[in-house]
Amino acid sequence: MTTPDCFACGQEAEFDDLPPRECVTYDQHWRVAHAFDTALPGWLVLLPRRHVAAVHDLTDDEASSLGTWQVKLSRALRAMTGCAKTYVVQFAEAEGFAHAHFHIVPRAEDLRPEHRGPGVFELLRRPEPERVSADQADRIARSLRSRLQGHPNAR
Repeated sequence: MTTPDCFACGQEAEFDDLPPRECVTYDQHWRVAHAFDTALPGWLVLLPRRHVAAVHDLTDDEASSLGTWQVKLSRALRAMTGCAKTYVVQFAEAEGFAHAHFHIVPRAEDLRPEHRGPGVFELLRRPEPERVSADQADRIARSLRSRLQGHPNAR
C-alpha cells in the first residue's frame, strides 16, 4: 500500500528506475537510500517498503529485521568512513515525510561539537554548494552495496 502524498511511497512506486543513491540495497521489507540535501556523505535512510506511519505499525517480520539492518548499515558505514559511531534517529514528522524512516548517520570523530547529537540535523537541507552531489551519493551507494552483499536477503 502506498500513499499518494508520501515522498517515500512515490520513490517506491518508481522502484525499478531508482538511481543507486535511492536504492543502496533492499530486501522484501526495507529499502536503503542516501539522504538528499545533506552535507554529510554516507547519511543513510532506512525505509519500510510499504507505507508505515509509526513504528508500532511495523509487522513482526519488518520489526524483526529492523535491528539487523541498523547494525549492518552502521558497520558498513564505519568500515567505509571510519566514523566513531552512527546515530540512529526516527521522527517522521516533516510534511510529506510521515512515512516512518530511520536516519543512520555516520558521526565522524572530528564532527564539530555543534553538529553532534540532534545538531547533526543542521547538516540536512544545506545550500546546494555544501551538499553531497548526486554523483557522489551514487558512488557512496555503490561502495556500500558491495560491502553489504552478505546481508541476508539484501539485493
